[in-house]
Amino acid sequence: MAANNRRMSGKKGAQVGSGGQRRKGLEGKGPTPPAEMRKGHKKNRVAGAKAKQSVRRPAPRGRGGKSTSELVVGRNPVFEALREGVPATTLYVQQFIDNDERVREALQLAAERGGINLMEAPRPELDRMTNGLNHQGLVLQVPPYEYAHPEDLAAEAADAGEDPLIVALDGVTDPRNLGAVVRSVSAFGGHGVVVPERRAAGMTAGAWKTSAGTAARTPVARATNLTRALESYKKAGITVVGLAADGEAEIGELDALGGPLVIVVGSEGRGLSRLVGETCDFRVRIPMPGGAESLNAGVAAGIVLYEAARRRV
Repeated sequence: MAANNRRMSGKKGAQVGSGGQRRKGLEGKGPTPPAEMRKGHKKNRVAGAKAKQSVRRPAPRGRGGKSTSELVVGRNPVFEALREGVPATTLYVQQFIDNDERVREALQLAAERGGINLMEAPRPELDRMTNGLNHQGLVLQVPPYEYAHPEDLAAEAADAGEDPLIVALDGVTDPRNLGAVVRSVSAFGGHGVVVPERRAAGMTAGAWKTSAGTAARTPVARATNLTRALESYKKAGITVVGLAADGEAEIGELDALGGPLVIVVGSEGRGLSRLVGETCDFRVRIPMPGGAESLNAGVAAGIVLYEAARRRV
């Protein structure tokens, strides 16, 4: 009877302990999110308005044109893009996201870089934005890349009092190869890379990442017609050299590598297209004693750029 009275009185008696099983519930949840991430905060509303305006407002077109915005999705890809300095305008974070280490690191990197809007969004909205991809609650918006015009690359060399050293890519569709070429051009003192407007790799987040930050200082130009762009370079007194497995000479035999130069690299499988190959002043080959049939665009460009830079010194 006494036990019944105790229950009816509302007083708690002795209870069995949790044995430490609930200790995790008492642990901290990490640092306080930035003001832009706290719902109801003034900075959160301002960031949201800016993000919506950046998505809706059409970007002005430069001489070389701009690409479209790109989304990087997933916790590891977003973190790596932020760590490698890939340009970004907005970081979308899912509401009530499981705040693990990768999420905290991504938020910290975005806050440290500055200029990146932080937006909290419900999962259905992120699903819609990414067309159902496994975004894991993090989506990074990469702004359109502003391409240069092919003539700008030669003009930049002239302004510096140097002979132009340019790489043109013909049929290269892997953004990582483009990023590797940009990195090599930067390493050997080149003045930029030219890519065709169609059926070619563009400056995506993957290309930015592979370039290891050099894309910020090495321009990429986009040509409506690559053959016409090469002909324009030739009229300006620049020698156009195409790489081909069946080239008439080896790179070590070509004196033209020491002067104003455009190096044309084709795809690993098809090589140079017919029209581009016919436009080149010379077609040269890279000697490969090991017997490999071809090299990828990034490696091939690096070899010829080194030879050209060596002769210029």
